[in-house]
Amino acid sequence: MELNFEILGPEINTRKSWVEHTALSPDIAIVKVNHPEEEVLRLRREIDQSLIQFYFAYEGGAEFSFHGGAYKLNLKSEHNLLFYNPIQALPMDIEVAPKSKILFLYVTVERLHRMFVEGSKELAFINPENVDKKFYSESKLEPATMVALSQIFQTPVNGPAQGIFEKSKVFEILAWFFNRREGTDTEACPFLENEDNVQKIRLAKKILIERMTDPPTIPELAKEVGLNEYRLKEGFKNIYSTTVFKYLNDYRLDVARQALDENDMKVNEVAYQIGYTNPSHFIAAFRKKFGVTPKKYLMNR
Repeated sequence: MELNFEILGPEINTRKSWVEHTALSPDIAIVKVNHPEEEVLRLRREIDQSLIQFYFAYEGGAEFSFHGGAYKLNLKSEHNLLFYNPIQALPMDIEVAPKSKILFLYVTVERLHRMFVEGSKELAFINPENVDKKFYSESKLEPATMVALSQIFQTPVNGPAQGIFEKSKVFEILAWFFNRREGTDTEACPFLENEDNVQKIRLAKKILIERMTDPPTIPELAKEVGLNEYRLKEGFKNIYSTTVFKYLNDYRLDVARQALDENDMKVNEVAYQIGYTNPSHFIAAFRKKFGVTPKKYLMNR
């Protein structure tokens, strides 16, 4: 499945933002958009009318424009849009809002039929009598879907197994999507049984990032977000696929690598900037994560 985006504007050269295309099979593909910048990211593509299009805003949002802006649809944070237009392929301009993480999921009509029982009420929009009709829906993401989306963006599995992992998460997201359409509220994790708990875990992540140089302890963080320590640790691991402080350490090292890329700073200065009091501990952690020492990383740029 060909998914070719034209990226417009200076955002194409940003170090932080990325658009990653993955064909999971001949009839299923995803595009992960991670855009932490302050400016809008503009994308453009032709839409194949054979595709059912799902758009999931894990963070931030986007605006979809058709016919040169004559018709627009907005994707809000923690919502999803479903498009299906079998009549014609339409050029679509997409403006991704700042601070956004969005998953684009494309599935052919034939594959979706094979995945579900043909003629089921949940897929009425692609039943034979409706196959030539347009379809559009918008809904809020369930906590279980938010968990699966966060795991796709974290991608804890690398190498040949990554495709298997991402494909399993896509099937999970589709299962929750159509399960939700039946009105079922079953959650994937007992500690994330409601939106309030999900928001508390996300607040914990925000606090860690904002105070990465002097982070709170687990008891302090749990008290601050209003969860007990066990629920904080289990919920964090379910959403972000790692422990609280493993997430913090990985984030700090990513910041360090970016600082080495963008600034004329010494290794010791970078270590202190991200909260390491001992530069040798920073060097060891950097080598463990990236496979080289900070000094060799600078030499190989």
